[in-house]
Amino acid sequence: MILKEGFKYSFDESKCESCGGKCCTGESGNIFVNQEEIKLLREHFRLGELEFGERFLRKVGFKFSLKEKEFEDGFACIFFDTKKRNCSIYALRPTQCKTFPFWDYFKTHKKELEKECIGITYLS
Repeated sequence: MILKEGFKYSFDESKCESCGGKCCTGESGNIFVNQEEIKLLREHFRLGELEFGERFLRKVGFKFSLKEKEFEDGFACIFFDTKKRNCSIYALRPTQCKTFPFWDYFKTHKKELEKECIGITYLS
Protein backbone atom coordinates (compact mmCIF):
# COMPACT_ATOMS: atom_id res chain seq x y z
CA MET A 1 0.00 0.00 0.00
CA ILE A 2 1.44 3.36 -1.06
CA LEU A 3 0.50 6.65 0.57
CA LYS A 4 1.56 10.10 -0.54
CA GLU A 5 1.27 13.24 1.51
CA GLY A 6 -1.44 15.57 0.26
CA PHE A 7 -3.56 12.80 -1.28
CA LYS A 8 -6.73 11.42 0.29
CA TYR A 9 -6.29 7.94 -1.10
CA SER A 10 -3.82 5.08 -1.03
CA PHE A 11 -2.68 2.87 -3.88
CA ASP A 12 -2.34 -0.90 -3.77
CA GLU A 13 0.12 -1.73 -6.55
CA SER A 14 -0.73 -5.44 -6.35
CA LYS A 15 -4.01 -4.59 -8.12
CA CYS A 16 -2.06 -3.75 -11.29
CA GLU A 17 -1.78 -7.45 -12.15
CA SER A 18 -5.56 -7.79 -12.50
CA CYS A 19 -6.27 -4.34 -13.96
CA GLY A 20 -5.38 -4.96 -17.61
CA GLY A 21 -3.60 -1.67 -18.14
CA LYS A 22 -6.34 0.94 -17.76
CA CYS A 23 -3.73 3.64 -16.99
CA CYS A 24 -1.93 2.82 -20.27
CA THR A 25 -4.99 2.63 -22.50
CA GLY A 26 -8.18 4.51 -23.31
CA GLU A 27 -8.59 7.99 -24.69
CA SER A 28 -5.74 9.62 -26.53
CA GLY A 29 -3.41 11.68 -24.37
CA ASN A 30 0.17 12.68 -23.74
CA ILE A 31 2.83 10.53 -22.11
CA PHE A 32 5.57 13.07 -21.59
CA VAL A 33 9.23 12.07 -21.47
CA ASN A 34 12.23 14.22 -20.61
CA GLN A 35 15.66 14.16 -22.24
CA GLU A 36 17.16 11.80 -19.63
CA GLU A 37 14.29 9.33 -20.06
CA ILE A 38 14.68 9.49 -23.84
CA LYS A 39 18.42 8.84 -23.50
CA LEU A 40 17.84 5.76 -21.32
CA LEU A 41 15.26 4.39 -23.74
CA ARG A 42 17.49 5.05 -26.74
CA GLU A 43 20.34 3.18 -25.06
CA HIS A 44 18.01 0.33 -24.13
CA PHE A 45 16.83 -0.07 -27.73
CA ARG A 46 20.29 0.77 -29.16
CA LEU A 47 18.82 3.43 -31.44
CA GLY A 48 20.14 6.75 -32.60
CA GLU A 49 18.33 9.96 -31.76
CA LEU A 50 16.65 10.34 -35.14
CA GLU A 51 15.47 6.73 -35.45
CA PHE A 52 14.19 6.60 -31.87
CA GLY A 53 12.35 9.88 -32.33
CA GLU A 54 10.72 8.78 -35.57
CA ARG A 55 9.58 5.44 -34.14
CA PHE A 56 8.49 6.39 -30.63
CA LEU A 57 8.08 10.15 -30.09
CA ARG A 58 5.82 12.99 -31.13
CA LYS A 59 6.40 16.66 -30.44
CA VAL A 60 3.83 18.48 -28.31
CA GLY A 61 4.73 22.14 -28.10
CA PHE A 62 8.22 22.24 -26.60
CA LYS A 63 7.94 18.73 -25.11
CA PHE A 64 8.04 15.15 -26.34
CA SER A 65 5.36 12.54 -25.76
CA LEU A 66 5.51 8.82 -26.43
CA LYS A 67 3.44 7.86 -29.44
CA GLU A 68 0.24 5.89 -29.10
CA LYS A 69 -1.20 3.02 -31.07
CA GLU A 70 -4.80 2.12 -31.76
CA PHE A 71 -6.05 -0.43 -29.25
CA GLU A 72 -9.53 -1.83 -28.76
CA ASP A 73 -11.90 1.17 -28.84
CA GLY A 74 -9.20 3.74 -28.12
CA PHE A 75 -5.46 4.01 -27.81
CA ALA A 76 -2.53 2.56 -25.89
CA CYS A 77 0.98 3.75 -25.19
CA ILE A 78 3.37 2.55 -27.89
CA PHE A 79 5.13 0.48 -25.20
CA PHE A 80 1.96 -1.22 -23.91
CA ASP A 81 2.16 -4.98 -24.47
CA THR A 82 -1.31 -5.74 -25.80
CA LYS A 83 -0.99 -9.50 -25.26
CA LYS A 84 0.28 -9.38 -21.65
CA ARG A 85 -1.68 -6.16 -21.02
CA ASN A 86 1.17 -4.43 -19.22
CA CYS A 87 4.09 -2.08 -19.76
CA SER A 88 6.89 -3.55 -21.87
CA ILE A 89 9.41 -0.98 -20.53
CA TYR A 90 8.28 -1.01 -16.89
CA ALA A 91 11.78 -0.50 -15.41
CA LEU A 92 12.35 2.44 -17.78
CA ARG A 93 8.86 3.95 -17.73
CA PRO A 94 8.70 7.75 -17.64
CA THR A 95 8.21 9.75 -14.44
CA GLN A 96 4.63 10.48 -15.49
CA CYS A 97 3.92 6.76 -15.35
CA LYS A 98 5.91 6.15 -12.16
CA THR A 99 3.92 8.79 -10.28
CA PHE A 100 0.49 7.50 -11.33
CA PRO A 101 -2.07 7.66 -9.65
CA PHE A 102 -0.64 10.44 -7.49
CA TRP A 103 -1.26 13.30 -9.91
CA ASP A 104 -2.61 16.63 -8.68
CA TYR A 105 -5.22 16.37 -11.45
CA PHE A 106 -6.87 13.45 -9.66
CA LYS A 107 -7.36 15.47 -6.47
CA THR A 108 -10.32 17.11 -8.21
CA HIS A 109 -11.23 14.42 -10.76
CA LYS A 110 -12.14 11.49 -8.52
CA LYS A 111 -14.62 9.86 -10.91
CA GLU A 112 -11.97 9.71 -13.62
CA LEU A 113 -9.45 8.24 -11.17
CA GLU A 114 -11.95 5.58 -10.08
CA LYS A 115 -12.55 4.67 -13.72
CA GLU A 116 -8.82 4.45 -14.45
CA CYS A 117 -7.42 2.77 -11.33
CA ILE A 118 -8.82 -0.19 -9.41
CA GLY A 119 -5.97 0.05 -6.89
CA ILE A 120 -7.07 3.17 -5.04
CA THR A 121 -8.76 3.25 -1.66
CA TYR A 122 -10.01 6.48 -0.16
CA LEU A 123 -8.77 7.27 3.32
CA SER A 124 -11.25 8.07 6.07
